[in-house]
Amino acid sequence: MTLARVVRSGREQHPGSRRRAVAVRRALEALGPLYIKLGQVLSTRPDLVSAAMTDELATLHDNVPAAPFDGFARVLEEELGVGWRRGFRCFDAERPLGSASLAQVYRADMPDGRPVAVKVQRSGVRSVVDADMAVLRRAARWSARLWPEFNAVIDFRAMLDLIFDAVRGELDFTVEARQMEIGRKATGDFAHLTVPEVVRATPRVLVQDLAPGRSIRDAVPDEFTRHERLAIAHDLMAFMYRGYFVERIFHADPHPGNVFVAPGHPAALIDWGMVGRLDRPLSLKLALTLINIVQNDGDGAAKAWIEMGKPTRRADIGGFTSDVAALVPKAATATLAELDFGLTLTAVLRHSTLRGIKTNPAVPLLGKSFANMEGSIRCLAPELSAAEVFRDQLTDIMVDLACETLSEAQIARTMTELLLTADGSYNQARGILRDLADRELQLPVESGNGPGANPTFTRLALLAIAVAAVGYLRRGSSRHDGA
Repeated sequence: MTLARVVRSGREQHPGSRRRAVAVRRALEALGPLYIKLGQVLSTRPDLVSAAMTDELATLHDNVPAAPFDGFARVLEEELGVGWRRGFRCFDAERPLGSASLAQVYRADMPDGRPVAVKVQRSGVRSVVDADMAVLRRAARWSARLWPEFNAVIDFRAMLDLIFDAVRGELDFTVEARQMEIGRKATGDFAHLTVPEVVRATPRVLVQDLAPGRSIRDAVPDEFTRHERLAIAHDLMAFMYRGYFVERIFHADPHPGNVFVAPGHPAALIDWGMVGRLDRPLSLKLALTLINIVQNDGDGAAKAWIEMGKPTRRADIGGFTSDVAALVPKAATATLAELDFGLTLTAVLRHSTLRGIKTNPAVPLLGKSFANMEGSIRCLAPELSAAEVFRDQLTDIMVDLACETLSEAQIARTMTELLLTADGSYNQARGILRDLADRELQLPVESGNGPGANPTFTRLALLAIAVAAVGYLRRGSSRHDGA
């Protein structure tokens, strides 16, 4: 099966597609946490699965019936000691605040009366997840051999590795605690957003401040002033932008269940087990893509997107550029009530795959994060424009990036790279001059301006010769002055 057939078949609507989508969603929920994360990422991949499937997988939430407390009591005893109950004034073991396939969360009060949430990992869950990872890795290797053309564009194994890395914090709560502290520090500049403070963390138990209010999904907008609603929504979106482009670490699962709000309080972003990370080049290319989108430049957005990935041998660059040009005007002006800015990225992803352009595996995870945050904000302030918030934040983001570029560490790195490049060019130029002297240099030059001509190579060769000649003259001048 060719890649185009795989992608197109994923978008076709057939009788019973909704029923099959529900069956797949239920199967993933039954298989456990890693498959749930995989399904959530697939929900942002319209290039891989049908419209009915993406809609259904978008409803995947890791909620399972609460398990008896006895198993969690053993984990608390193993992690906090036999007298763990003495560390709390009270501990509500009868009514968990939440239950997922990895952990359950309980309400408790510290000895000083401070309300906290206690997250306790399920016994034996790490071995289950490790086994699931091994199975999925084997499936990725199998698919690469069976559909090499498809794998050249999708790179399913790289996508899985990214998911596995992102869930590390969900298997070790000390990792999640460190990620929470990073997030909490990053919210310092936002008056209407916070991350709960970590009280105590072990690999399988996490104690943190109890977030006030309720899930943003259940919020009643009329309980907030319009100014407060928009301020919370603005800070949530601005915080995510800074995570993508400045901090380069972002909350990968900010769905409504992980955003708590209450009138008169900043919003609380919880559950930092799953985070994403971007390297500097990818972050800058993503920023350029979004800048082009908000400036209604489809051609520029397409070029920046291609820079984030890699065209395959069958890539249709012109067709992809036309696809993006048709999408961008809609995203540049729409509010969240009219259009998902994040889902615009996933639509670009679908066209990218169909046109044979390989996308960096971090982009789908980022698209998931973006779409989830937009869905959360829509519950409280659907009139907010994600593009407008990006425009508003752009100046500060650019200033921060410029300061980073001009930092001592970055300048030292840039100068080192330039020196290495110069040394390499100088040695290559010396080789060219030596070949000229020995009459052994051969340049593949063709006359005319036909497709075989290579003016770039010719200019580089001439530049290398000039650099070598200047270096030779300078050394000769230095010897003469010394004499």
